[in-house]
Amino acid sequence: MLRKNKYKWNINMSSEGLIYATAYEKAIFWANNVIETQEEKEIIEKMLNNKEELIDAFYQDLEFGTGGMRGIIGLGTNRMNVYTVQIATQGLCNYINKEFKDYPKRVVIAYDSRLNSKELAYATAEVFIANNYETYMFDDITPTPLLSYAIRKLNCVTGVVITASHNPKEYNGYKAYGPDGAQFVIPHDTNIINEINKISCHKSVKRNQNFKNFIKFINNNFIAEYFNDAKKILINSSLIEKHNDIKIVFTPLHGTSYKVLPDIAKLLNLKNFYIVEEQAIPDGNFPTVKNPNPEDHEALSMAINFAKKINADLIIATDPDADRIAISIKHNNDYIIFNGNQTASLITYYILYHYSKNNLLKGNEFVVKTIVTTELLRKICNSFSVKIYDVLTGFKYIAELIKKNEGKQKFICGGEESYGFLISDFVRDKDAISTSIFIIEMACWAKDNNMTLFDLLLNIYEKFGLHYETQFSLTKKGLEGQNEIKNLMQKFRNNKIENIENEKIVIIKDYLLSKEINLIDKKENSISLPQSDVIQFITENETIITIRPSGTEPKIKFYIQLCSKLENKDNYEITLNYLKNKAERLKCFLQSF
Repeated sequence: MLRKNKYKWNINMSSEGLIYATAYEKAIFWANNVIETQEEKEIIEKMLNNKEELIDAFYQDLEFGTGGMRGIIGLGTNRMNVYTVQIATQGLCNYINKEFKDYPKRVVIAYDSRLNSKELAYATAEVFIANNYETYMFDDITPTPLLSYAIRKLNCVTGVVITASHNPKEYNGYKAYGPDGAQFVIPHDTNIINEINKISCHKSVKRNQNFKNFIKFINNNFIAEYFNDAKKILINSSLIEKHNDIKIVFTPLHGTSYKVLPDIAKLLNLKNFYIVEEQAIPDGNFPTVKNPNPEDHEALSMAINFAKKINADLIIATDPDADRIAISIKHNNDYIIFNGNQTASLITYYILYHYSKNNLLKGNEFVVKTIVTTELLRKICNSFSVKIYDVLTGFKYIAELIKKNEGKQKFICGGEESYGFLISDFVRDKDAISTSIFIIEMACWAKDNNMTLFDLLLNIYEKFGLHYETQFSLTKKGLEGQNEIKNLMQKFRNNKIENIENEKIVIIKDYLLSKEINLIDKKENSISLPQSDVIQFITENETIITIRPSGTEPKIKFYIQLCSKLENKDNYEITLNYLKNKAERLKCFLQSF
């Protein structure tokens, strides 16, 4: 048995000393009461001689936030491991048993290609089965949107996916979903957190050592069911039949879509669908990219090089759990990478244009975007007299609005700047798979009209103005970093900023205080969205700056939205460079604040 050092802990001990003492005590408790192997005990013994590592692993319990858990893989209360995952699962079971009694005790589990994902998925299943849940699990790594789809298809009360989405390889995570196939929202998310916090020790977790005998595995046949529903979102599938020779390069970035999307390409009878072989191998180390995030242009470099060799028309990239999508279009012998705002704008315009043309808009349709997503979407929707709603950052809020409006309004699509999009409501989370299918139709439509999707984007810019969005973040790790982020947010709230880049601020939105202040008429209005630590500045020239701490990473994020009239397509580069230079000046201002 490991023993504690003889500390003289007293009220005069520094905060750092108290944190270290707490971490040390928790590590000793884990070594003697939680961990189950000699190898794990030896790891903790080494930690006890490494102050920095010990504090980082044990100074707090890994928070089950409103979007689930996400953390570095390893031993410790502040890490992703079998013990923290099983405690979270027991808390989830305890809550569902009380609040969702009218639903079948049935759950479905999925996992991605990350390190330890399968192990953590089995650990999750062990607890569900011990709590008498009929438990389904995909028999291979599976895209997150298929987990969302499966919950409703199998009539489950909940679902769990083990994934850290696009985070670096050191991370893994745990996302929990409700019976509507969407991540839990208020009050359920906070109540689940409370149930988890009631579990003081891993020994309180129910476990069934024979759990593997009770798992019901889901195989590839499920993909065909998903495809049958996904293809219903297409507006004109005959375009894909007509142009099934379109050349497409696809990269799953070592993730879950490595088989799903190529299989769907076969069902679509696409003759020239190529996968980047080096990145088609599921691997949690993500060996061919620095960062497995399609938002990072470097992650697409291998696909672009391949596309150039075969003269491809379209490049599609999905992140490891296939809920985010990036595309690149061949235009004038070059490949242009679209950001999340551009892809969302293209899809929304394409849908509404064709719905309007075919007299399919009945007046009860709606679109949803997050508060940091481009305002171009609002202009597009307004031009077609379609309602658009703003929600907080996080796709679960889009799904929540879909559920609230069921039977009253028709959901068209919804998106966020971080490369997440959803068309129709058969899935209740962002879905890179069905979005890929739709983008293929769009590319075929463009080809049928002797243009590219970039030409269509330029047409949109000419009509509504050139919108340029960028973002940056400051990483602040550890406990000290958390405090720095809090202090920065407080500075932006307390300092009365009146001008940014010689533009007068006209509106300040503080989502933590739920108020919107109009600096012109000095009026104050309430914000109806849930409270969130976000502040937004809007200028007289449509410049929007949004600042918020990340919910999943130790970062504070800054979003910049700019707009300028585009006289004609020939002025695109000049106007774009003007906005880019302006954004750089704003970035310098915000960094020096």
